Amino acid sequence: MSLSASSAPLLADATWLAHRYDPGHDAVHFVRVPREAHRTATFLTDDHLPPGLEPLVVRRADALALTASPAPLHFIFHSAYCCSTLLARAFDRPGWAMGLKEPVLFNDLVGWKRRGGKGPDMASVLDDALTLLARPFAAGEAVIVKPSNIANGIAAPILALRPQSHAVLLYAPLRTYLASIAKKGLDGRLWVRTLLLGLLDDRLIDMGFTPRDHLGHSDLQVAAVGWLAQQALFARLVAQFGESRVRTLSSAELMRDPATTTTCLATLFGLSLDPAAAAQIVSGPAFTRHSKFGNDFAAAEREAEHSAAEQIHGDEIDKVAQWAEAVAKAAGIALDPPAPLLAGQHA
Repeated sequence: MSLSASSAPLLADATWLAHRYDPGHDAVHFVRVPREAHRTATFLTDDHLPPGLEPLVVRRADALALTASPAPLHFIFHSAYCCSTLLARAFDRPGWAMGLKEPVLFNDLVGWKRRGGKGPDMASVLDDALTLLARPFAAGEAVIVKPSNIANGIAAPILALRPQSHAVLLYAPLRTYLASIAKKGLDGRLWVRTLLLGLLDDRLIDMGFTPRDHLGHSDLQVAAVGWLAQQALFARLVAQFGESRVRTLSSAELMRDPATTTTCLATLFGLSLDPAAAAQIVSGPAFTRHSKFGNDFAAAEREAEHSAAEQIHGDEIDKVAQWAEAVAKAAGIALDPPAPLLAGQHA
């Protein structure tokens, strides 16, 4: 349905999610997603949102004219399979913050950029998209956005457009990442090749490989190249925007001490969090239930799952990890990116 005088006030309500961007008509598609639906959806994608949502299609300029003052906006950028959905869910606390899990709006902008599409100025559209995503559900809330890692290539423009925004760059340790890919079988192995294509399109791979080299790489070598490219990107983001705005975090550190990590992350995002509230978050569903399937799934279950994958695929993981370390050394890529969030916390 299209915007009418009677429906215009709806856009002041964050329940209407800025879901898709149509560059051909310079229009934004909004869908109604109540907070509970945000909470239960794994991602804010059509596959995970309630079926049959009818979009409200609004010209971008009209949508901006109807948007109230945005909330503080911060980001969880990630390299995939590193508990990023868990972390976004931890910031769903009414009156404090709301976590948006992989809004498709960013994917549309990345796809438009990769296609070399003509039309409105991309920086202007991205700026407006950030404003539309920063509508709070309640007064005083911050909005914490976890884009898909497809959007990592526009992380620098996002942070440049929002100088008050902070970001955590979340990643899994190399061996953990490789085990995650291996245990997903064919789906995981195909996914890392899709990721590689996107990283090549975004010109984020600079390790001396030719396209022919990538054809000769095994699936886990492709996974390692993608992981290294994102580590290099994270280091550049820290160098460009500084440790006061951008910090890095491994999933291993997150799960080793979730209360301290959540507290430090809240501080990075300018949010107060007392020890009792931090303990409540850590004992809540974000840290005790599987982010994608909803079953009981705490730190012990995660560790057991990764250990089982390493036992099955250990030989391949060992060889690829050694190869990746050599590639990283030759390319000057640190396996542990700078500006760790928890620096000095366990000294």
